Amino acid sequence: MSALLFGLVSVLSVSLISVVGILTLWLNDTNLRKILLYLVSFSAGSLFGDAFIHLIPEAMEQNEMAISVSILIIFGIFSAFVVERFLQWRHCHIPTTTQHPHSFVYMNLLGDAIHNTIDGLIIGGSYLINIPIGLATTLAVVFHEIPQELGDFGVLVYGGFTKKKALWLNLLTALAAILGASVAFILGSFVDGFIPLLLPFAAGNFIYIAGSDLIPELRKDEPEPKKAALQMTAIALGVTIMALVLLLE
Repeated sequence: MSALLFGLVSVLSVSLISVVGILTLWLNDTNLRKILLYLVSFSAGSLFGDAFIHLIPEAMEQNEMAISVSILIIFGIFSAFVVERFLQWRHCHIPTTTQHPHSFVYMNLLGDAIHNTIDGLIIGGSYLINIPIGLATTLAVVFHEIPQELGDFGVLVYGGFTKKKALWLNLLTALAAILGASVAFILGSFVDGFIPLLLPFAAGNFIYIAGSDLIPELRKDEPEPKKAALQMTAIALGVTIMALVLLLE
């Protein structure tokens, strides 16, 4: 019961990190627009860093056959492409507005929900081993989530959502961690067999979202040297922070 209590409190705390975007509410719309592309850049770097520094190496450790990891990454990329094409067919003939956001925001929400579910599974599974390992895992996830959730908020606002709606949707996807932890506690050790499959699939989703959706958005404006340099710096910062999280693991 203590492991269950600690686990549920931990995933709830991790989920609440998704409202980190509330820090931007004091900005007026004009100032927010000035930094949105840098938040999108930061998000792209965070997604690439998460995929290549965390998810793929962890998947390689947990899967006996490296080729299976590669296949699952490709499957994750292809699945994201299929979902996005469907969303584009449904939405992209309508101009992007607060009533009709761009399709990539839905891709971001889907990828984030999958990732948060995996986080919940990992946290729940860690507490099943023992409470100290669960606490250490939770701390690592917290530091991992802060930059990603801030970037996700920027993507949602840039894609057409209002700041308040972006906050609520980010929180909703974050609550998927509670679902993941619940599944881990209900199924126990049985869930360990699914995590190695979900990790590369999530990595494929993140690679697609960052490379196909976010990076192209950064290339739509005129290539001003100062703006481009700041965007590249934001991408590098996102990757660097994800790399520094390794020190906590």
